[in-house]
Amino acid sequence: MVIMNMIFWILLILGFSSSLVSSQSSDSCSSSLSVSHLIPFNTSSFNCFSAWSSEGFIMRYGKTAATDTWSFVLSAPDSRTYVSVGFSADGFMVGSSAVAGWVSSSGVGIVRQYYLGGTSSSSCPPGQGTLHLTPNSSLIVLQSSRLYLAFQLTGSAQPQPYLIYAVGPSNSPPSSSDYYLPRHRNQASASVNFATGVISTAGGATPGNKRWHGILATFGWGILMPAGVTMARYFKHHDPLWFYSHISVQGVGFVLGAAGVLLGFGLGDEGAAGNADTHRGLGVAIFVFGILQVLSYVASLFKLFLNYFQSNRSIRVPRL
Repeated sequence: MVIMNMIFWILLILGFSSSLVSSQSSDSCSSSLSVSHLIPFNTSSFNCFSAWSSEGFIMRYGKTAATDTWSFVLSAPDSRTYVSVGFSADGFMVGSSAVAGWVSSSGVGIVRQYYLGGTSSSSCPPGQGTLHLTPNSSLIVLQSSRLYLAFQLTGSAQPQPYLIYAVGPSNSPPSSSDYYLPRHRNQASASVNFATGVISTAGGATPGNKRWHGILATFGWGILMPAGVTMARYFKHHDPLWFYSHISVQGVGFVLGAAGVLLGFGLGDEGAAGNADTHRGLGVAIFVFGILQVLSYVASLFKLFLNYFQSNRSIRVPRL
């Protein structure tokens, strides 16, 4: 029992640490673009918006009126795979064109245009599409665990009104032989008014779900479960109040924590941007050990009930 509790708390600490690690690689519109000196065009007067909050995507863009050029810089956490942004007339992936970028295992940044002709990898050939990319302006930079995908479009009065975002499976960059993209693990879309910078979400999980996942997990696993353990450890002299308080607080904590875990599964890979696999694995481990802990309490109660029942049966009522 003691060993199980130690393992449970170690996993709990690691789970919260994984969330902190993912937040350390964040970017925001309130901060300056740290890689502006590496990008081959001026980004000083760009507009900025949170493109996909659950995945940590930040989009910066601007227009050069003299050359009718639109410039874009997409910032996203690095999960050793590709990130992409496409331009669509109706908000759907199929039929649109996208720019994808990743850093290979050898540290080389690769940027390619793709025509999204379907939902399979083979239907999205590299080097094709309707976007007019400015030559020698496309690149991807990896810095402080974030990817910065930069490119320019020319010959367009205004890009298509919908942006299509996608992120590939963690630790699975495209093949260096043909550059075909593995199927994305998550995608979202949003309509954008490029004149005002106002966006409206058209797909992807809502930030509210992620917020409730964090709130439920924090109160369940991080506050109520430790409080229940404290009651059992330090308040046994208040018998039997400590026992009922311990069971009640632990029970509520488990229910809230389990709800947080289930909501996390509903978020899919959006639950911990750039760190989803580790965060999910630790969450499952915490949930499993939480179940084992509850089962141990149930077994203890069953044993007490069984002993009480057997002791009552052993009492003989004398005959008159």
